[in-house]
Amino acid sequence: MNKNWKYGAVVIGVSAGGLNAVSFILKKLPVDYKFPIIIIQHRNTEQRDLLEVILQEKSKMKLKQADEKEKIKGGIVYIAPPDYHLLIENDHTFSLSSDVRVKFSRPSIDVLFESASYVYKEKLVGIILTGANSDGSDGTIRISKNGGVTVAQNPDEAEFPFMPQAAISTGYVKHVFSLAEIQKYLLKINQE
Repeated sequence: MNKNWKYGAVVIGVSAGGLNAVSFILKKLPVDYKFPIIIIQHRNTEQRDLLEVILQEKSKMKLKQADEKEKIKGGIVYIAPPDYHLLIENDHTFSLSSDVRVKFSRPSIDVLFESASYVYKEKLVGIILTGANSDGSDGTIRISKNGGVTVAQNPDEAEFPFMPQAAISTGYVKHVFSLAEIQKYLLKINQE
């Protein structure tokens, strides 16, 4: 992470309806995007690589499943492996955990958001998209309290509005954006 950059990483939490939302956001991001984008997508444990294959077809950025102890680099979209919590360590590497489910989910958005907020602090952007549970709302609070920027998809356009609405209801979401506005925002911060 370049210390002169305003931001250091983008974390995205998404559940039901997420494939279309994430595909839309990623499709215009350039291959040389400065920041890592780290995604928690709730998914079936049998679909080991299907999400990555589909999203790579729609993204110019390199996309891969996050690996244990892997150094986090800009310009890569990392996806949490199914059935593992994904955490970020102080040395900017990933850690995988098979600890108990959080809000019925593993990987958990809250687990990623909270660990990322302690590492990146005010240089973190956390985004909550479509989904049918409240995973991510606690992590949104933590990102905000640690100085990061929090964004939620407008529930009116979300395929499943419950998850972004739960985050908004915490009172800690700074921006409520449409998918098109989220995409523009991510392009804008890449220029800062």
